[in-house]
Amino acid sequence: MHDPNPEPDELAPPDLEDAEPTLAVESTVDWGGLPDGLRARLAELAADALGDMAKVDVPQSLRSVARFAPTKRARLGGSSLIAGLKTSANFRTAVVEWLRKNRPSTLELTAPDPVAAAAAAVLLGDEVATHYVELVARRAGDAALRLERDAAVLKAERMDAELERLRAERAQTTGFAEKIREEAEVELERLRKRLREQGVRLKEAKDRAESAATEVAQARAEAQAQLVRLTAERDRERERAETERAKAARAEADADVARQSAREARQADEVRLALLVDTLDGAVNGLRRELALGGAGPRPADLVRGASAAQGAVGRVEDPAALDRLLALPAVHLIVDGYNVTKTGYPDLPLSDQRDRLVHQLAVLAARTGAEVTLVFDGAGVVAVPAAAPRGVRVLFSDPGVLADDVIRALVTAEPEGRPVVVVTSDRAVADSVRRRGAHPVPSAVLLARLGRV
Repeated sequence: MHDPNPEPDELAPPDLEDAEPTLAVESTVDWGGLPDGLRARLAELAADALGDMAKVDVPQSLRSVARFAPTKRARLGGSSLIAGLKTSANFRTAVVEWLRKNRPSTLELTAPDPVAAAAAAVLLGDEVATHYVELVARRAGDAALRLERDAAVLKAERMDAELERLRAERAQTTGFAEKIREEAEVELERLRKRLREQGVRLKEAKDRAESAATEVAQARAEAQAQLVRLTAERDRERERAETERAKAARAEADADVARQSAREARQADEVRLALLVDTLDGAVNGLRRELALGGAGPRPADLVRGASAAQGAVGRVEDPAALDRLLALPAVHLIVDGYNVTKTGYPDLPLSDQRDRLVHQLAVLAARTGAEVTLVFDGAGVVAVPAAAPRGVRVLFSDPGVLADDVIRALVTAEPEGRPVVVVTSDRAVADSVRRRGAHPVPSAVLLARLGRV
């Protein structure tokens, strides 16, 4: 995205239109801080020149790179080529002479491409090289930030679309539930109407029974001969009335069943609606957590200040079995006070050997338990920091003026509430402070006993 208000030094370096390329001089550029694009450009130019360069101008460290195929030199020997340009003024001068002879346009300080102009300035040792390097680094940083911003915007748009879809589904489901409820009410009204009709017929049957009884009483005086016939007729009328009563009872029972079915259907609708609401609530909470945490990124222990990584209900635990139970907890974070453990377990070894031994033992423990392991050493007096740590172990050295104990407290404080954190130290002050922060303190001897079984 184009910056509508560019900084003045991003437009063009001052007084360079009439500058003439000069021979390479001692470089004042910080070669270790060159942006990736500029390093690639310098490696490409040096690789092109290396193939035609006299052997006397090729440093000893680059003679093996010179034997590479031209298309592979910059890719496979890029680091060596940059190191050669940094350390050998003769090699840098030879590259400049080759470029001036074969590709003079690459040495133009007024090139429209900032990377090309910066590469020319660095090779020529021009005083504006630092300005160009900063310009390229700033533009690369701006491009990276724009990419991150665009990715975040795209993700937010996807989340909004998903939320709208869920709202639409909820509205559709709510409408379906309303339709079912309306149909149930219509069916209940129909059953009530049938019940009223049955009541009318029952009353009519009762009226007919009373009329028949009256006729029997009147006929009894008329003739004895008619008594049997009238009695039979009365009995028939009674049977008919009982039949009507039975029908009415069955209708009432059917109505009760219908009411119960409607009530159960309504309860089922309410349960389904509550389940849908819970599901939507869980989805919204998941979206909130994802937007707040951003997916997979650095852990809190990676962001604690005061230490530098080597490149590359709480109670006291008294036995290895209890430590194993803690390490079996999901997402447990094991923080180890390095020298406190090594000087307890093998104090006779040199400090570097103590560190190496503990690091490799913890790597095996991390592989077997799956725990996140952070090992903290006091950085004071450390001459050579290890280049890399084994997989699964984060190794930290406290910065100058910072105690390892303070780094451990900061690591515990950085963890979210509820995550199990285990701190291995025999320092009572450290153990008490991390216990108050919710961590499980473990004596160094317990960890050493557990590592003895690894």
